[in-house]
Amino acid sequence: MHRASPRTLRFGANYTPARGWFHHWLDFDPGETGADLDSIAALGLDHVRVFPLWPIFQPNRTLIRPRAVEQLVALADAAAAHGLDVAVDGLQGHLSSFDFLPAWTRTWHRRNIFTDPEVVAAQEEYLRTLAAALADRPNFLGMTVGNEVNQFSGPPHPDPDLITPEQAGRWLERMLAACERGAPGRPHVHAAYDAAWYQDGHPFTPAQAARLGAATVVHSWVFNGTAQLHGHSGTATEHHAAYLIELSKAWAADPLRPVWLQEVGAPAPLVPPEHAARFTRATLAAALDCPGLWGVTWWCSHDVSRELADFPELEYGLGLLTNDRRTKPAGAAVAEIAGAWRGRGHRPAVRSTALVLDEVPGRSACAPGGTFFEAWAALTARGLRPAVVLADRAADPAHLEARGITETVRVADA
Repeated sequence: MHRASPRTLRFGANYTPARGWFHHWLDFDPGETGADLDSIAALGLDHVRVFPLWPIFQPNRTLIRPRAVEQLVALADAAAAHGLDVAVDGLQGHLSSFDFLPAWTRTWHRRNIFTDPEVVAAQEEYLRTLAAALADRPNFLGMTVGNEVNQFSGPPHPDPDLITPEQAGRWLERMLAACERGAPGRPHVHAAYDAAWYQDGHPFTPAQAARLGAATVVHSWVFNGTAQLHGHSGTATEHHAAYLIELSKAWAADPLRPVWLQEVGAPAPLVPPEHAARFTRATLAAALDCPGLWGVTWWCSHDVSRELADFPELEYGLGLLTNDRRTKPAGAAVAEIAGAWRGRGHRPAVRSTALVLDEVPGRSACAPGGTFFEAWAALTARGLRPAVVLADRAADPAHLEARGITETVRVADA
């Protein structure tokens, strides 16, 4: 991601096909895809994040289906025709409560997807192949290693592939290097669900999220306890995305490292449908007040069809558009905000006050209900714009100056 300041903000959507959800890869229809992309572009968005299903694209360890790769390229070219850039996730992995792992990693062929030498080598070749297929497309933004693949590494997954933080780090480095071999110079990233920030002992760590790859990626979901504790319009709920953005910066080695808000949505019933537009506006206003934001990719483009069974209830109505491609209130809100920012540089005021994060209590202190989380929310409710700084950097004048921090606050004083 380019880091020139002021940078132009990016607004996009995670592409959820209106017909057939991600199972659309089984009977890929360029006409349906084109209609979906047309409705996304009509919102004034500039990019989509797309999701190949790993078992469909690599059904055998040594078979990456050429036709599937061709269809991915066709989707990228269709997006370009609609003025949309494309970011591609590789290892899917996990989507909307369903796991998509190839048969050669499960049951009779059970092996750890993060450490087994043959599996890891196959993943590298898969990511390299997808990246290489798109490398010459001007609208290709780069690869994301996978969608929240960290959820396979420990609880609460019912059948995890257990690893250590060191093993997680080595796996991420290898996957990112494979993406780079396929498409040199593109801004490749990795994405974790919020256990990386909030769960004690989770093998994927904040430092990995904030230091590996071209940008820090955060996924903000208020069904993680935030909305349950603070309500759909509470300060902590409406500022949860901004909180994750600022929390991530505490761990970054580079003060100018960009942050991509890659997933955020309004999950019903915790955010009632009649309040979705308000939540959307408030969430975006708070996130856009964070320096260093690369862009926002809303989850998701289109609703999940009620013809499909067994999704958690909240997954069905997250779209900016309905299944017949009509704009919903949240979609209108995103379109309005994206239009207002189009062509404008993003340079919000520096957050000069920082809440000091002591690592000793553990990551759970940063989770909803945790002492650090609630202190940050309390400062925000009082009208402050708190950044976050690690305790071991709070006494480093050079670090504070680089980030524009002139005042630090301890949790006990918040």
